[in-house]
Amino acid sequence: MLKHVTPDTFRTDRGSDAAVISELERTGTPPEAITEQRLPTTVPTRLRRVPKELGQIVLVLQGGGALGAYQVGAYQALHEAGVEPDWVIGTSIGAINASLIAGNALENRLERLREFWSRMQHSPWVEMLGAWPLMGPLATNLTTITHGIPAFFRPNPLAFLGLHVPLGSEAAGYYDTSPLARTLSELVDFDRINGRQTRLTMGAANVRTSEMRYFDSRDMDLDIRHVMASGALPPAFPAVRIDGGLYWDGGILSNTPVEAVFDDDPRKNSVIFAVHIWNPQGPEPDTIWQVMSRQKDIQYSSRAVSHIARQKQIHRLRHVITELVRRLPEKEQKTEAVRELAAYGCLTRMHVVRLLAPPFEGDDHTKDIDFSPRGIRRRWETGYADTSRVLELAPWLGDFDPVEGFILHEARPGVMMTAG
Repeated sequence: MLKHVTPDTFRTDRGSDAAVISELERTGTPPEAITEQRLPTTVPTRLRRVPKELGQIVLVLQGGGALGAYQVGAYQALHEAGVEPDWVIGTSIGAINASLIAGNALENRLERLREFWSRMQHSPWVEMLGAWPLMGPLATNLTTITHGIPAFFRPNPLAFLGLHVPLGSEAAGYYDTSPLARTLSELVDFDRINGRQTRLTMGAANVRTSEMRYFDSRDMDLDIRHVMASGALPPAFPAVRIDGGLYWDGGILSNTPVEAVFDDDPRKNSVIFAVHIWNPQGPEPDTIWQVMSRQKDIQYSSRAVSHIARQKQIHRLRHVITELVRRLPEKEQKTEAVRELAAYGCLTRMHVVRLLAPPFEGDDHTKDIDFSPRGIRRRWETGYADTSRVLELAPWLGDFDPVEGFILHEARPGVMMTAG
């Protein structure tokens, strides 16, 4: 069982201030509108809550296998600060973590998350191999590939008979994920999810149409299939059929499901904690091994900056539309044509707090299958520390441009950059 984390270290290798400012400028924010605050250097013991008047709390979780342990540390910090999400959105491992949060009572959530991630860990004998500097990572990764993880997935023998052997649409994968279905059935209460106390949304890719679909507890009853579909990453895991449609992991289309919040109808004032576990910035690789790692980071960070830039621009236009309508004579405002145009505007304000998991020394393209106890523990602890510092600073408090409906808070080593 994973214990309560109390980290005493803080990673500082997530990019320079100049690189962060460059990213924020790409969202359309002028340099003079970017502010900087220093983050606490130690993990605070007293954390601030998010004022209710700022709107709903949304937790958005990327996909990324073992990297998802960082998300659980982030949630633990929120939980201990009394900041519980009204809405949890996830893809792949993010959907699994999201279902464990939404599918349990407040007092049981951390216990269930710890239980799940304890089951994901390799056995002690594999951890013993981790003591060898060169053999450790290789041994743990080979164990995952050849034996699977008992509570998650196991090899599908038929898949290794040949690439052209017919397996069936719902079995065409190198691994069988029925162990995950059993694990989720023990740890997630879908009656609670379908009671709609905490909204849950999970993204999956339609195999036939290549379209993203978000399964949303607000609009439909959810079950294990929806979680499994969101995490069915091909060719490792087989597709999942739901209502006649076949679905794969949503991360192959969009691994940053924050778009679900911006496209929601009706939109609401929100504080959105977007927990990103793939680093969009990185060094130029000069070996094939490094190329494989950097390619994966780029692929699964899912153009997060460009997504945010687009949403920031669109949301500002919504505010501008509302302001322009207000400036019209009252008689004009009441005409059908103006009312129709006014419907495109809104005055909702969204604070997006972007938490970015750091790289660790020795990370490579296999980091998302590093289910070693040490790997899980250090990512969990770092997520907890990073989020605790952000909560202490509370960057969403303050005065902001009234026309700016999208305020981006970017947490980086030692600093919080705010664009808005």
